[in-house]
Amino acid sequence: MSITVTTWSLEQTSPSDLRPSAAPEGDVRIVRAEVPSPEFSRFLYTAVGGDIRWTDRLGLTYAQWQEALNRPGTETWVVYEKGTPAGYVELEAQDEGAVEIVYFGLIPAFRGRRLGGHLLSHGVARAWDLAERWPGRAPTKRVWLHTCSKDGEHAMDNYLRRGFTLFETKVEEEPEVPMPGPWPGAYAI
Repeated sequence: MSITVTTWSLEQTSPSDLRPSAAPEGDVRIVRAEVPSPEFSRFLYTAVGGDIRWTDRLGLTYAQWQEALNRPGTETWVVYEKGTPAGYVELEAQDEGAVEIVYFGLIPAFRGRRLGGHLLSHGVARAWDLAERWPGRAPTKRVWLHTCSKDGEHAMDNYLRRGFTLFETKVEEEPEVPMPGPWPGAYAI
């Protein structure tokens, strides 16, 4: 069985494109996870993407996770509410001054609490100043991402409100996979 999936690619080509969201009230912090940790990154990946069918990294070995996280210019920024991880954004520096937002999202229990716009704003700002933290990297000239029809219902609107513009749309058939959840069987009936 397959499903039709629309994938939209969006970009910003200047730091002035960013339209930041207001910070939410309360004890909310965004912290860079400076020590690459496959265990923590896999936790974030499964907790955020388990109900929206993120499966591309589930088969990676520990060494493959470590390799992905250790690439120069790869950063993970985590939003915490009252000390609890609530979501993350993963940045990946690419050639010619491009930075991709590879993963972005909130753990389901934290969605709808005004954290997403704040986290995305912070992540985009860190993509624009990424070269300052990575000597030898070219200054950022473009920040881009893709989202798809499997992502959360507010994802595209959040990207557009933060100043991203659409540059490509693809429609493809994909095999339907069950929602893996944050642990095996989490969404079993």
